[in-house]
Amino acid sequence: MRGVGEIQIVGGDAASATQHSLFILSLGDRDGLSQAAQAIGWRSIGARRARDAPQRFLRSEAQVALIDLRREADVDALLAPLVPAMEAGGGALVVLLDRGEEARVPGLLAAGATHFLLAPFSADELRAVLLSAQRLVERLGGEQGARHRAQRIRRGDALYWQLGSDGLLRLSDALARHLALDAPMLAPAALVRHLPRAERAGVLAALRAMARTGRPASLAHGLPDRPGDRLVHHLRMEEGHLAADVEWLSDQHERDSSSRDYLTGLRSRQAALEWLDRRTGLPTTILLLSISQFERMNAAYGQVVGDALLGRIARRIERMVDDVAPGAMVARIAGTEFLVGLVGEQGSGDRATFLARQLIGAIGRPFSAGDHLIRLIARCGIAQARGEDDATHLLRRAGMALADARQAGGEGIRILAAEKQSRQVDPDRLETDLRLALDRGEIGIVFQPQYPVGSEIISGVEALARWNHPHYGPLGAGILFATAERSDYMLPLSAHILGEALRQASAWPRALSDLRLSINVTAADIAQPQFMPDLLDTVDRSGFPRSRLTVEITESGLIHDVDAAASLLRALRKEGLAVAIDDFGTGYSSLAYLKSLPLDYLKIDSGLAQDIAGTARDRIIVRGIIHMAKSLGLKVIAEGVETEEQLDLLAREGCDYYQGFLRSAGISSAELVALVLA
Repeated sequence: MRGVGEIQIVGGDAASATQHSLFILSLGDRDGLSQAAQAIGWRSIGARRARDAPQRFLRSEAQVALIDLRREADVDALLAPLVPAMEAGGGALVVLLDRGEEARVPGLLAAGATHFLLAPFSADELRAVLLSAQRLVERLGGEQGARHRAQRIRRGDALYWQLGSDGLLRLSDALARHLALDAPMLAPAALVRHLPRAERAGVLAALRAMARTGRPASLAHGLPDRPGDRLVHHLRMEEGHLAADVEWLSDQHERDSSSRDYLTGLRSRQAALEWLDRRTGLPTTILLLSISQFERMNAAYGQVVGDALLGRIARRIERMVDDVAPGAMVARIAGTEFLVGLVGEQGSGDRATFLARQLIGAIGRPFSAGDHLIRLIARCGIAQARGEDDATHLLRRAGMALADARQAGGEGIRILAAEKQSRQVDPDRLETDLRLALDRGEIGIVFQPQYPVGSEIISGVEALARWNHPHYGPLGAGILFATAERSDYMLPLSAHILGEALRQASAWPRALSDLRLSINVTAADIAQPQFMPDLLDTVDRSGFPRSRLTVEITESGLIHDVDAAASLLRALRKEGLAVAIDDFGTGYSSLAYLKSLPLDYLKIDSGLAQDIAGTARDRIIVRGIIHMAKSLGLKVIAEGVETEEQLDLLAREGCDYYQGFLRSAGISSAELVALVLA
């Protein structure tokens, strides 16, 4: 077969290959390369954008990367940013070139590539290069020094340098920052010139002696303009190259080092408590994660494996927190307990619960330990701070929630809101409170951005309801509408949400004049005889253009009378509105009646969208729905997209738009305007 880049694959038995992961960065042939890798049994994670490729590579947990540098692609933009990420994980980096470009290979290897491949290539050639790269990864992974170095570099707080075979010093980011250097790679002479003049001769003598004898040694020096601060370098030979661990001699930096957990590089328990104390009286939410049955794992595999596993757990937590709640505080506070501190809107009930769910899922993915796969289970307690909570009280309340999560089973998450009571809500109380919520202004609107697949430009938003409950904190639309349905309060609630969403959208500035707005209507709404006239009147009075409005109707709201539903949808479209089926795939008769309904969009339920990254059977179902919708001339929107893998698979099957926490949660109107303007 041939991809976009004229890659020829000849022969090859996919079943014979060991299942490894390959990260692919190609601006023009991602899909073709992914298919080629899959044909020989490799799982591929593809990327078309260079901007966030290093972060995606680290998050993917692939250890081999393939960078498409054909047609004189920009090496600085594509290769250079991935080299530190690859080296940090002890990985391998394959560059793809056109035949006839062999002269470029030495320069690319010097720049950080470890292997090269020439196109067009056969399946056997691709397999050979990738297996060679994987062998390099496994050899590096088997050496304690390489694992230790990778962990230090990834921690980011370590002070460390190594002299490469190219004669350049590679410094950890933290060391470069402390030395006020512009780049973490420089010639040894440049580093020496950066030191106080009086100390340069001694440093050079120590380096030369170490290089000559190969025996471990130490040297110390001060820093310009920083009296009293001294660094000591513990020199050694590592894999034939001169390297050093660096530490501070001054008391101040000794105190700084105590703020880090020695095993994982995360903040220590003491640092976490100090952070929480500084936030007393401020909106703060903490997630307390605990790993179950870790003692049995230690007994089975040994303390060394257990310590290494804690470091890998910490990296997964850091990556997920960076994705979902950038800037949050992450600490290891005891044994197998980790703490994440959220501030402001990051700590809202929905966002905190989503992050907890993602963290539990990340920890639940198997870890490899030699020939074994280790599977762990995590539980999470969430506590939202009260005004009088200090660090100890807030941590104690998170512990109460964690204990509840351990006993309750299920997904393993429990929340204690600002009040001491559990987030386990009382349905009777909610029904009573809902009738007062509209008058109190507790029902608000957020807008979740929708993006075209393959683009970063927002094309539309869906208006979502949120209940800011005075006792339970923020409650999502699911609880809100379930309560309204039980209390026969659906119609007033729906009218309020529709009016408020249109009011805010009609006030958007000109920069948002191309955005579509999607609103949800319920089965109770469409059952009303005056539904359509009332809806059109509300839209027209708001001033929001009909041509930019999409009405989303849940599948369950159409099942009972398909003919009446089809008539209503035709009338709405005739009046200039677009129509979508929401949560498609949750009902029982979708395929039987969909052909009868005049629609513009089909929205795939979030559960189905997330299943596409599951089993082959899951992918077949989602693929069938997308292809059926496309054959009927419908645009397809995927809800609840949470990972790049899900997005890549949905894009490959022909999905047109997506929304979900991968790009943005629901945000306020002001935040939406700022996001678009930015």
